[in-house]
Amino acid sequence: MPAPFKLAALPWDEDALAPTISANTIAFHYHKHHQTYVDTLNKLVEGSKFADMKLEEIVRNTAGAEDAKEKKIFNNAAQVWNHDFYWRSLTPAKTEAGAKLDSAITAAFGSRSELIARLAEAGKEQFGSGWAWLVSKGGKLSVEKTSNAETPMAKGVNCLLTVDVWEHAYYLDYQNARPKYLEAVLGKILNWDFAAENLTKEDHAVRAAAE
Repeated sequence: MPAPFKLAALPWDEDALAPTISANTIAFHYHKHHQTYVDTLNKLVEGSKFADMKLEEIVRNTAGAEDAKEKKIFNNAAQVWNHDFYWRSLTPAKTEAGAKLDSAITAAFGSRSELIARLAEAGKEQFGSGWAWLVSKGGKLSVEKTSNAETPMAKGVNCLLTVDVWEHAYYLDYQNARPKYLEAVLGKILNWDFAAENLTKEDHAVRAAAE
């Protein structure tokens, strides 16, 4: 029986984000860390009730689990989802937020530069490994940080963008200088098109639920 989960293809070439993130970092991060989460998840769900679930369903059904095996399933499933989402949050191309997202950013933060400052602060303040997120709740934007494999998606929150602040995301390029990594990523390679698409999906879901 084939493994239910496979390593999703990167949305760009491994050297596309250089010099902000080097091909060397991407190679280790993607082929070693991300691949290991996928492989471990497949082993953990084999023969279980989770084997036929979609990735998001597994994350939501194991979030907060007390059972030791389900905790492991959550950690690996959430990290697969988080990394898939992180790669799409980055782009070498110039992108635009569009009118709707720009308006939501202005309403919540006053400006895009202030949003970037909040994301940088969340990333710097996250003690140890984790993530900084731009999320939307009913069209109202906010910044959140989570530790380890935790993700706002597990609680039904709509994620728009994320930045990985685990050390393996930046150590080969920036050593212990997490703030420099955050400054470079947030200032140069965020995928605003992806964020806008995720905000639009939330609108569609709300309309569908109301019909």
